[in-house]
Amino acid sequence: MRDTRESRLLLVLLIAIAFALITVDIRGGEESPVDGARRAAATVFGPVENGVASAVNPVGNAIGAVRDSGARHNRIATLQRENIALKQRLGSDDRNRSRVRELDKMLHKAGAGQYGIKGAEVIAIGAAQGFSWTVTIDVGANDGITRDMTVLNGDGLVGRVTTVGPNTATVLLANDPDFTVGTRMESSDELGFATGQGDRPLSVQLLNGKAKIKNGDRLVTFGSSRDKPFVPGVPVGEVVRVDPSGGDLTRNLYVRPFVGFTKLDIVGVVVEAPREDPRDTVLPPKPKAEPTPTVTVTVTPSPEADADPNAEGEAAGNPNADVNAVDPNANANGNADAAGNDDAAGNGQADEQE
Repeated sequence: MRDTRESRLLLVLLIAIAFALITVDIRGGEESPVDGARRAAATVFGPVENGVASAVNPVGNAIGAVRDSGARHNRIATLQRENIALKQRLGSDDRNRSRVRELDKMLHKAGAGQYGIKGAEVIAIGAAQGFSWTVTIDVGANDGITRDMTVLNGDGLVGRVTTVGPNTATVLLANDPDFTVGTRMESSDELGFATGQGDRPLSVQLLNGKAKIKNGDRLVTFGSSRDKPFVPGVPVGEVVRVDPSGGDLTRNLYVRPFVGFTKLDIVGVVVEAPREDPRDTVLPPKPKAEPTPTVTVTVTPSPEADADPNAEGEAAGNPNADVNAVDPNANANGNADAAGNDDAAGNGQADEQE
């Protein structure tokens, strides 16, 4: 259609008629004068709309399904994230309980030895100094930490502080080959020097080559001058092997440390030494040895063996026992006959005298 004045007037007229019909339809409600025309149009165009809808609805349903699947996917992803977070919280709770136990053990050790400690967490293993057995802890100079302080945990001696930064510090572990600490044997007070050997037991050289040492004996730190780098009384380990003395002035021992150096977490830096040497009080109590059960074996003789000895004993004690047991009257008759014989003998003797 060409854009002319007549066409524009026709368009305006049609729009006006449409607005008029809409107004009449709205005001008429259910009794609208165009209701008949609407029903006629529905009768004519209804089948066409259904056919178009049947062709178009699968596409719409597919689009809706995709949209809903996205929403379901988001809900599933949200639930998965919530489950992961819950598992992490549960794992964190288990870890927290484990760390609380470690902290409790460490505080118990510090209380037994009267050590003033600063709690710390191991945040790194193996510092940049090389292949040394070291760990990094999350306390430093700002927390009052200085070089050559003793480090312990709930099991015993961990090491000593070697490098201090503002907020971190490096700890040389007691199993490092460059680590040496003075030791004292429990009860016997024999002195020695323990040296780290990596993942092997500590090597301890006793100053007394004739000292009597056995497996299971325990050692603690002897302490240093002014308590640096080591305070006294910290548990070190227990003896697992003793080399023969061989007449040497010293004696070598091998000690399994109490501390597991591959699973360090919570440690304490001793910032205040005890006023007195705690000696062996920080060591855990030794387990009581269970008594060895005693088994008593009693041999019961057989009935036949009991009968023969008793029979012989009765025969030896009473020769007439068997006779009496067999026939009591026989014994009486025998006695009577014997008495009669005696009388006869007496009578015979009397006759002869006459």
